[in-house]
Amino acid sequence: MASSTSLSQGALHDLGVKALAQALRNKQVSAVEVAQHFLDRAAAHTNLGAFVDVRTEVTLAQAAAADARIAQGSAGALEGVPIAHKDIFATKDFVTTAGSRMLAGYRSPFDATVVHRLAQAGMVTLGKLSCDEFAMGSSNENTATTAVGHSSLQPVRNPWSTDRIPGGSSGGSAAAVAARITPAATGTDTGGSIRQPAAFCGITGIKPTYGRASRYGMVAFASSLDQAGPMARSAEDCALLLSALCGPDLDRDATSLDRPEEDFARDLDRAVHGLRIGVPQEFFGEGLSDDVRKAVHAALAQLEALGAILVPIRLPRTELSIPVYYTIAPAEASSNLSRFDGVRYGHRAAQYTDLADMYQQTRAQGFGDEVKRRIMIGTYVLSHGYYDAYYLQAQKIRRMVADDFQDAFRHCDVIAGPVAPTVAWKLGEKSDDPVANYLADIFTLPASLAGLPGMSLPVGFASATADAGLPIGMQLIGNYFQEARLLNLAHRFQQATDFHAAKPAGF
Repeated sequence: MASSTSLSQGALHDLGVKALAQALRNKQVSAVEVAQHFLDRAAAHTNLGAFVDVRTEVTLAQAAAADARIAQGSAGALEGVPIAHKDIFATKDFVTTAGSRMLAGYRSPFDATVVHRLAQAGMVTLGKLSCDEFAMGSSNENTATTAVGHSSLQPVRNPWSTDRIPGGSSGGSAAAVAARITPAATGTDTGGSIRQPAAFCGITGIKPTYGRASRYGMVAFASSLDQAGPMARSAEDCALLLSALCGPDLDRDATSLDRPEEDFARDLDRAVHGLRIGVPQEFFGEGLSDDVRKAVHAALAQLEALGAILVPIRLPRTELSIPVYYTIAPAEASSNLSRFDGVRYGHRAAQYTDLADMYQQTRAQGFGDEVKRRIMIGTYVLSHGYYDAYYLQAQKIRRMVADDFQDAFRHCDVIAGPVAPTVAWKLGEKSDDPVANYLADIFTLPASLAGLPGMSLPVGFASATADAGLPIGMQLIGNYFQEARLLNLAHRFQQATDFHAAKPAGF
C-alpha cells in the first residue's frame, strides 16, 4: 500500500534504480504499482520489438512478494525495483530462446545465477528482452524466435530513431532502458555487446572483469569471452546492479573467480584529481566519424576539468583484434552449439530419413544465417591442418593484445576512447555485409580478448545532418578488478553533465 506521500504514477518511469529503490523503501509507492506501470509501458511500446516474453501474472506476483518483504522490514537492497533480462539467460518463469528458432518456446527448469542473484536482492522481473541469435551480432537484426504472446520476428528498433538499429547483441536491453520501459536490464558482452548498444541508445552499461559474474545459466556463445553485466541510465545505478549480480559461483561455473562480493558504489563520489587517463592513438585514426571524435574529445576535456590527467598511449595490436576475435569466438561457438542437435531439447525437424539427416535438417532449420556462418568458420579453423595456422596463432596474438594493455597501464590508470566508429546505422544498411558489422567492433574487441572490465557512458549527440540527435558513447577500460574506479570516473562525469538524463522524444 502506497503512503499518502505517494509519487505521481506518470513520473515513475523517469526514476532510476536508486531513486525507485528509495521510493519503495519509503513506501511512497508500492512494488505492484511500479511493476504495473512498467508493464503498461511495455504494452504501449511494442513497436520497438524489445520484449519477447511478458507474463503479467508472474511479474505482479513477484511484486506483491516484494511489498510483503518491505512491510516486514526484510527487504533486499533493490527490493521491488523492476528489471528485464536479456533472452540469453535461463529463466524458469519465462521462455529462454537465445533469439533462435532452435529454442523457440523453451522453458528452463532453473534460473541463471545472475537472474537468481538479482532476485535475491529483491528485483522484480518484467520479462525477457530480444537479442541477436545466440548473442551473435552487432545490430539486433539477427533474431528469429517466436515466443509465447510476443513475436521477435522483427529487428529491435532504436528509440532515438526507429529506422536505426539499437546495437547488439544486447539491443533489446539497451532499447528498453533508453525508452524507459524498464529502469534496468541485464546484458552480455562477448566482444562489445553491452558497451556498443549502450552507446547507440544513450545509456550506461558495464562489462566486468571476465569471471566476476557467473556464466551458469547463460546460453554459451564463446565461453572464454562471454560475460554478464548490467545496463541502466547512470553509472550509479550500474554500480548498485553490479554489486548484486557479481560474486563467486565456484560449484556451478568453472570460469567463476574466487573473489569476495564487492560494493562497487563505495567510491562513486571520490575525486578524480590526478587520475591518469590513457588515450590510445589507435582509437582516433581513420574511420572514426567526426561527430564521435568531437564528442569523445569534449568528454575528455571535461574529465581534465575535473582534475584528471590525459596521457597519450599506444595499443599497437588494436587492428589485429578483429581477425583474432573472429577466429576464436566462432571456434568456441562451433563447439558450444554442437549440443543443439534435436535429440535432448529444442527444435527437431519434423521429417528426416535417419539420424544424420535429422541432425542436418534440424540444424539447417533451427539456426539463422549468421549463426551458421560462424559455426562454419569455427569448424574450419579447428579442423585438421588449420588449427595451428589459425586458431593457435589467434590465441598467441590474444596474449599479445592483453600484454599491450598491461604495458599501457604502467603509464595510466584508466583508458578512454570511443565505443564505436560511428553512431547507430540504419536498419538493413549492413545486413548484406557481415564484414562491415564486424569492423564496427574494433574498439570494443581488445578489452574483451584481454578479459578486462569496460563500460560505455553517453557523452553527446551527433550533429551531422544525416545522424543529428543520435547518441554517442565513450568507452572506459580498466585493469583487472578495477570496476569501482571506472564507475567512479563515469559517475563524476555524469554529475558534471546531463547526457545520461536525456531521453528520446515520445518516451
